[in-house]
Amino acid sequence: MTDQVNQYGAILYDLDGTLVTLAVDWSTVEYEISTALRDAGVDPDGLETWDLLDAADDVGVRTEVEEILTRHEREGARRALRLPLADDLPGTGVPTGVVSLNAEAAVRIALEKESLLEFVDVVVGRDTVSARKPDPEPLLAALQALSVAPSDALFVGDSETDERAAARAGVAFRRV
Repeated sequence: MTDQVNQYGAILYDLDGTLVTLAVDWSTVEYEISTALRDAGVDPDGLETWDLLDAADDVGVRTEVEEILTRHEREGARRALRLPLADDLPGTGVPTGVVSLNAEAAVRIALEKESLLEFVDVVVGRDTVSARKPDPEPLLAALQALSVAPSDALFVGDSETDERAAARAGVAFRRV
C-alpha cells in the first residue's frame, strides 16, 4: 500500500484492527462498565461498549467508566499484536497520524511497544477531542495538526465507523 499513499499529503490510520490488535477482553470491559452503570441506576442490558460510554455520560459516571475502559485498553496495548500493515508506517514518506476510538495513552503504548511511535506525527485518541468516530472531529483535528486539508488525506481503517468518519470529514478512505 505504501506506493499508493504517495498521492496524498497525509495518511491517517486507525489503530486497533488496522496497525495492531489490542489484547482486550471486551466482554470483561462491558461487564465492569455495566456494573458501574447499574450502581448508578442505569439498566445497561443490550448496550455495547460505546453505548455504555454514552449512558455513563447521561448519569454522570463518565469519569469512572472512562477509567475502567482506559485501564483495560492500556493493559491490552502492552500485549498488542502487530498487524502486517504496521510495517508500512516507516515508509509512508508523508505526514502520518493515528486516529483511534481507544484512549490516547493506550494508542501511544501500543505504538511504542511496536517501535512505531517515532513514525507517527500526531495521535488522536477517544479522549483527545470532545467527539469520537464516526464524528469527523478526530480526523479533522489530526489533519489540522498536520496542516493538511481533508481533500489531500487518506484514512486507513478496518470498520464501517472508520469509513463513516472519513466520509463525514471529506477524507479518502481505504479499508483493510
